Amino acid sequence: MPRRGGQGAALTSTAFGHLPTEVVQTGPDVVAGFAHDEAQLVERAMPVAVLSPRTTAEVADCLRAAHAAGLAVVTRGAGTGLAGGANAPAGSVVLSTRRLDRIVSIDVEERVAVVQPGVITADLRAAVAEVGLFYPPDPGSVAISTIGGNVATNAGGMCCVKYGVTGDYVLGLEVALADGRVLRTGRRTVKGVAGYDLTSLLVGSEGTLGVITEVTLRLRPAPPPPSTVVATFADLQGAGRAVERLAADAVDLSLLEILDATTLAAVDAHTHMGIDAAAMLLVQTDLPEARATVEAVRSICDAAGAVDVALTTDATEGAQLLEARRQALPALERLGDWLLDDVCVPRRAVVDLVAGIQRVAADEGLTIGVFGHAGDGNMHPTIIFDRRDPAGVAAAHRAFDAITALALELGGTVTGEHGVGRLKSGWLTRELDPVALDVHHAVKAAFDPDGRLNPGSVLSPLPEP
Repeated sequence: MPRRGGQGAALTSTAFGHLPTEVVQTGPDVVAGFAHDEAQLVERAMPVAVLSPRTTAEVADCLRAAHAAGLAVVTRGAGTGLAGGANAPAGSVVLSTRRLDRIVSIDVEERVAVVQPGVITADLRAAVAEVGLFYPPDPGSVAISTIGGNVATNAGGMCCVKYGVTGDYVLGLEVALADGRVLRTGRRTVKGVAGYDLTSLLVGSEGTLGVITEVTLRLRPAPPPPSTVVATFADLQGAGRAVERLAADAVDLSLLEILDATTLAAVDAHTHMGIDAAAMLLVQTDLPEARATVEAVRSICDAAGAVDVALTTDATEGAQLLEARRQALPALERLGDWLLDDVCVPRRAVVDLVAGIQRVAADEGLTIGVFGHAGDGNMHPTIIFDRRDPAGVAAAHRAFDAITALALELGGTVTGEHGVGRLKSGWLTRELDPVALDVHHAVKAAFDPDGRLNPGSVLSPLPEP
């Protein structure tokens, strides 16, 4: 096993010396590559080692060893998180699930897949599509994120308006606990209500209650190719009226996205698509007979004051029309350093949220682009700043806090799909009532009494008595 100098290396050697050399890595360059996720302006430090187990038994062995040595353990998937949930505290070890990457089985008759946590989400979607099935969750990082990370944060995506989030597809879990015991939760049947719903409790727990080693997932029959509508508006209010009408009329949509003027300008500068609008809606439906639904969407957008409405029932053309949405974050990233927020409000409050964000941008002198899932109220304000400028960093922090506070004021939540991580642990305290916080801490203590799993993530430490 490679060695590092100092006390950390000695402790690592003592704790994990019995493990295979390929499981434990302590080289500085390797460790640095696993030290944090993609979150900006979140504290980060260097762990003392990276553990890359290949089996559930090795995961359990790693946790037993860390437990005995008193080491904190941060579980990491692909590192695509945006809330600092995979940022390692100093002196901790990172447990990477990258080698637990097998699709164990796909049961076509029962519409169930069993996978290890390191499976790439897009790879699973492609594998089940080959047998005529569909795994709906499609986070923005679908091409590189892992199923384990998606489960840990209860990730969503653009299809949530119809199909829900990752947790809606998790039937059961295999989880290694902090002391190395292995827990199985849930079922493989269509129905089942035996005992407490530990599966739902562990979904979204962000590595603070255990390490996911296997996931049993519900699948759906593959839907028809989607039909697509793209509508541009001269003002944000028009787009908002269309969203409200689509929701009120219960139009059966599989995707409903919105982009504001700042985001559209960035996308146009990046792609030269010729976009010039104050707001854009991108809408899809995957109903078998979609023509009537597409025409209803066009009619609603026209009535709301759309400047232009384009529609297609061709899947390839639809993918091309959606390209503006997929380029939103890459386009905004080109403008400078960025801090991506993730808040969710009632759908009727989406326009109020975006308008409020525009006021925050003006007050702070910042560029803030807004895009997201209008169909479920989950928006992604992206704050552009210069991290070399202390005043700019301070303004970004103030804007981030103002936007998150606004979401709560509008009856929303501080995170819709990215998770709490370290970025928003303080905001969780504001959102939850005191009794709910007490129960959260009690659950954490039941699963991880020594507080060794991902400390500092999700829950802020309790004050000393």
